[in-house]
Amino acid sequence: MNNLYYYLPAALLLVSFAMRVPGLVRHWRDPLVRSVGVVIPVGAVVFFFAAPSTVSQVNRLTGVANFSAPLVFALVTAGSASVIILMLTWRGGPDEQRRRATRWCAGVYGAVIVALLGLFALGDAPDERLRDFDTYYATTPFIREMIVLYVLAHAVATVLLSVLCRRWARDVGGLLRAGLVLIVAGGVLNFGYAVLKLLAVGARWAGRDWDAVSTTVAPSLAALASLLQCVGFALPAVGQGLVGWWRRRSRYRRLGPLWEAMRAVIPYELVRIPWWSSLSRRHLRRTCDIRDGLRLLAPYLEPGAGPDERAPDRGPGALAPEAAARAALVIAAFDSLRTRPGEGDGDGEGGSLKSLTESDDGLVRFSDAVRAMALLEGAAARRPLCAAPPCIPAPRDVPPARSGRAE
Repeated sequence: MNNLYYYLPAALLLVSFAMRVPGLVRHWRDPLVRSVGVVIPVGAVVFFFAAPSTVSQVNRLTGVANFSAPLVFALVTAGSASVIILMLTWRGGPDEQRRRATRWCAGVYGAVIVALLGLFALGDAPDERLRDFDTYYATTPFIREMIVLYVLAHAVATVLLSVLCRRWARDVGGLLRAGLVLIVAGGVLNFGYAVLKLLAVGARWAGRDWDAVSTTVAPSLAALASLLQCVGFALPAVGQGLVGWWRRRSRYRRLGPLWEAMRAVIPYELVRIPWWSSLSRRHLRRTCDIRDGLRLLAPYLEPGAGPDERAPDRGPGALAPEAAARAALVIAAFDSLRTRPGEGDGDGEGGSLKSLTESDDGLVRFSDAVRAMALLEGAAARRPLCAAPPCIPAPRDVPPARSGRAE
């Protein structure tokens, strides 16, 4: 495998880590945040130091042939431990139980890393091997033990991670379950990687040459496993973010009918923002415009006033015809919402203007009602009057609300 298979995942993980740095700094006391802050850079370091070019460069800089082998083995072992700790933290549970399991995991795999470095120091590996170190030194004392210990530790971590995820996946659903399933699939491939490595080493012990299994097939499985597990860990957070964005976008669009009505009512020019502005900024601007318009219409939305008394074109400072028609729709929508029990402030007769509009949910319901009233007015205007032939179309006294372009 060429260097691209190693450097590209390392670069992607580093970019992901850089995007998370502000959140890591703000919420470092959160155990889950700390675990993620360790797993992502460790994964990037593993891919970087496992690349053949980096292996050769590290060996040259240290002056020790094959120094990269125990270094990469130790990094992979540390990565395996960090992933298990992340899963334990992610799943949650009693704090004391989680801390005890975390300490055991860190202690055991820390001892494995020390043993890997010690075995390499005791062994003799004078010939530099960039790709087939495992099989080339499979029969060398102490080095073979180091290789087997590394593969077994990786296999145990893979099995443990897969078991934890599989059990947890039974109790959850949605994107979290899909992410856990992907992690389990990656764990199965990682276990296959460990099995192939052991088969190639065992073949050397038996005097056979299965090096291609270790140098070609096993790394391909490991790369695919890493991809699946990275997607599995990211899917719940990224998916929830996309779902949240879609909901915010939907709420913004549903505010359109009420905002269009307020555009006609407000006597001054509305503040326009650039089209490239963020969704949150456009949503804030839209809600501010709506509340400004509702404050102007508040005298006509008093629950105690009759329909004739609240007609905007009969009050002081009469509105233009189009604005009066839009305001009439708003008043009708308010009446419809106010008379629905259970949707206001609990006064038994729906809600007041304040209770209906003090939250974004209330504004969205209000806008939906305005849209429904506009549709009813449009249908009534198009309905023919057939009391006597020939049928005469009904006059369109109140034009329906137009669906203007979102600002």
